Amino acid sequence: MLRPLILALLIVSASSAQPPVDETPTFRTSTQLVVETVTVRDGKGRSIENLTAKDFTVLEDGKPQRIAFAEYQKLPEEGQGEPAELSVRASVVPRLTRTQIAAERPGEVRYRDRRLLVLYFDTTAMPAPDQIRALQAAQRFVRTKMTSSDLLAVMMYSGGAVQVLEDFTADRDHLLTTLQTLIVGEEEWAVAAQPGASDTGAAFGQDDSEFNLFNTDRQLSALQTAAAMLGRLSEKKALIYFASGLRLNGVDNQAQLRATLNAAIRAGVSFWPVDARGLAAQAPLGDAAHGSPGGIGVYSGTTAAAITSSFEGSQDTLYALAADTGGKALLDYNDLTRGITEAQSAGSSYYLIGYYTSNEALDGRFRRVKITLNGGLQASLDYRKGYYAGKQFGRFTAADKERQLEDALLLGDPITELTIAMEVNYFQLNRAEYFVPIAVKIPGSELALAKRRGAEHTAIDFIGEIKEGSTTVANVRDKVDIKLSGATATELSRRAIAYDTGFTLLPGQYTLKFLARDAETGRIGTYLTTFVIPNLNKEDVRLPISSVVLSNQSVPLEEALYSVGKSAAQTFSPLVQGGEKLIPSVTRVFSRSREMFVYLQAYQQGASEPQPVMAFVTFYRGPSKVFETPLMRASEGLNNRLNTIPLKLRFAIDRLEPGEYTCQTTVLHPDGRKAAFWRTQVMVIP
Repeated sequence: MLRPLILALLIVSASSAQPPVDETPTFRTSTQLVVETVTVRDGKGRSIENLTAKDFTVLEDGKPQRIAFAEYQKLPEEGQGEPAELSVRASVVPRLTRTQIAAERPGEVRYRDRRLLVLYFDTTAMPAPDQIRALQAAQRFVRTKMTSSDLLAVMMYSGGAVQVLEDFTADRDHLLTTLQTLIVGEEEWAVAAQPGASDTGAAFGQDDSEFNLFNTDRQLSALQTAAAMLGRLSEKKALIYFASGLRLNGVDNQAQLRATLNAAIRAGVSFWPVDARGLAAQAPLGDAAHGSPGGIGVYSGTTAAAITSSFEGSQDTLYALAADTGGKALLDYNDLTRGITEAQSAGSSYYLIGYYTSNEALDGRFRRVKITLNGGLQASLDYRKGYYAGKQFGRFTAADKERQLEDALLLGDPITELTIAMEVNYFQLNRAEYFVPIAVKIPGSELALAKRRGAEHTAIDFIGEIKEGSTTVANVRDKVDIKLSGATATELSRRAIAYDTGFTLLPGQYTLKFLARDAETGRIGTYLTTFVIPNLNKEDVRLPISSVVLSNQSVPLEEALYSVGKSAAQTFSPLVQGGEKLIPSVTRVFSRSREMFVYLQAYQQGASEPQPVMAFVTFYRGPSKVFETPLMRASEGLNNRLNTIPLKLRFAIDRLEPGEYTCQTTVLHPDGRKAAFWRTQVMVIP
């Protein structure tokens, strides 16, 4: 696969004028609700009930805070029983999608007197046998250990995304059905190479530890995403994390580990990791699952020590996740169900105390919290000792900004603060590969301008990935800083920013997720789509053609505000010819005052030499044909094995009345035995 090719970023004319900017002033205010979960026990370890907000004092950084509410959540300490059908079903929130945890309004306590447990399966960190043990343990808990106060949710990290398979529910049958539908072994197991591993004869590639560095960051980032989802609920949450260890690479993963722990503490989530390997009795130099190690370390003992150290290090990370969030790790124990029951038994009765902080600065700093009882009451209080405040985008560091984009890419629920339109095309390069240009448009009115070094500019961050199934086959990460003149900046509100990139892919079905962020305000837009690249080598009935590009504008490359590798762009992109760049009309809206361009390629594989082809474009309004271009004959082809013949039709559409039309492109082979047809809906405006 070729790496992504950035082609150009231009300001293009909008198809229609935007309404004038509203001059009405806007006033905004915000408050920050802080919720603390406080366990209050007497000298004998029993929960103290019937306390109110007047019985507590809350200090934040030494300053008293006014308590907005204090709610007691009573959880039974013992006892197992079937869920009460009426009360349970009344409290269950209707399922939304596979990517959401149903949120609650600020100050609302949705799951009153309920214990919230999350079963989280990291399939990227478990081989198939460990996945089976983890699923069996979860099913055993649901069947035999689940009590009437328990609500369970099921989450899974697979395919590079966190999926919510089941929102909080007490329906045992529903939970068992969800667990039984999980497919074991579908995810590639990501694990670092064993120290001193033997040469397997594979081709040379990058070091396994380099890949593991990013795999570990992604696993921790996925946990951070899960914690952020659960942060929408005020109650205590226990996340039972099933994994076969988690390996850090020295200090390389420390930033992401800290971010994950901070997100869990802010969200009131405690991690309860369960090592799905159970009690592992491994040979000093590895078991039969790995090749025999080599080198002098086999005889000196360093290889055996390194293998043991690697195993213990993978458990140390699980221990750190638990210890820093108030949970407990289950290590070296074969009954994995115990990890869930320990999280269950630790969920005792507690108070929910909420207050609106008097410090409204969004500076991301740590704020210390101290809670005491009034009136001389003697009791032990267990609560978090502080939290990290929110942070405005303007205060983000470079690492914060990068992590924000990566988190948004992992989210199953897309962020749509910016409007994005996109078009994906494909052109055959050879018998195996296809060039896939991607055109993105963002309304200029949604971007912010800022003064920097005396010049107006707008900055945009882009990140995206293409997946085939659950495997990422291509990605792009780019940042563009565009300086604008006074006149261009004024017109930006009536124009769109066009960004182009391209990939080289094989035939297949793909999923594209693309994000753009205004680097001045932090607003993010997401575009998610699936597309298919057909195998034109197997096209026998119709004339093989590429996708069809419609355009209303062709500009010289010199007018691009941002351009990287123009020579490479001219080599790979068929949309760049003779120093001109064809701008795809992503929105399919065309002005009568401009000419229309239609570009495609026809392929004649197997022919001794390319034969001329003919093409024309027809416009229909309903069943009636209202306009048709003259027949175009193309005979000059590209000098390649595909016998590629490019077709570029250029014609005026001033005869068409404003309205919606069906545009059909017809391509004919001269012998009359093969043809190709392509249709789409277009809008013509004055």
